[in-house]
Amino acid sequence: MPVSVQAIPCLSDNYAWALQDAATGTTAICDPGEAGPIIAALEAMGGRCDLILLTHHHGDHVGGVEEVRARFGARVVGAKADAHRLPRLDAALAPGEKVVVGATEGVVIDTPGHTVGHIAFHFPEGHVLLCGDTLFSLGCGRLIEGDAGMMFRSLAALSALPDATLVCCGHEYTESNARFALTVEPENAALVARAAEAKAQRAAGKFTVPTTMAEEKATNPFVRAKDVARLAEIRSAKDNFR
Repeated sequence: MPVSVQAIPCLSDNYAWALQDAATGTTAICDPGEAGPIIAALEAMGGRCDLILLTHHHGDHVGGVEEVRARFGARVVGAKADAHRLPRLDAALAPGEKVVVGATEGVVIDTPGHTVGHIAFHFPEGHVLLCGDTLFSLGCGRLIEGDAGMMFRSLAALSALPDATLVCCGHEYTESNARFALTVEPENAALVARAAEAKAQRAAGKFTVPTTMAEEKATNPFVRAKDVARLAEIRSAKDNFR
């Protein structure tokens, strides 16, 4: 593969994601919410971080930026629309613009809903999608700033990516998302199997992500919602689910 991706757990349930270009060793980190574990992981990978990619401005995704930047001299890139509330950016990117990690090229995708300035990064050659808090395994982000129409369009854009795309999301939410998803589609055999798999993975101390776009299209009730109204209904139910 031209680029490898590795999950780095931080805070209580966040994941940062490290990308490393095979040809050059160039390394990027996406959404460093906490500096300590991320710096340790980067040191173990070779002691470099050339680029920091930010999907949105929330503290649990940007809290470690300044320490990581200072330690490695990394450049920081994020959404142009959110530059005013992100850490200082070296490059402010608009949807459709390119981002390069060594010899590996990615593209910025506009994914509002959780926040209005949220973006994702897709690296087609490596089948890697860094989607922050827009798409989760078996779920989607809360509509903190955006609305159901925004989220529906964002999920549609992501679900149009190839089935083999690795969904590298910002949190370990799969097991709790599965409990809710089963109330929406209790007869979905693929979902029942995925819920059991996630439970076993967590019991064994394993990560449940990345998942794939094919898996999400088969099991995720938010991705499977047929229209905005249905997505809004499911999101409201999830917000009140205990």
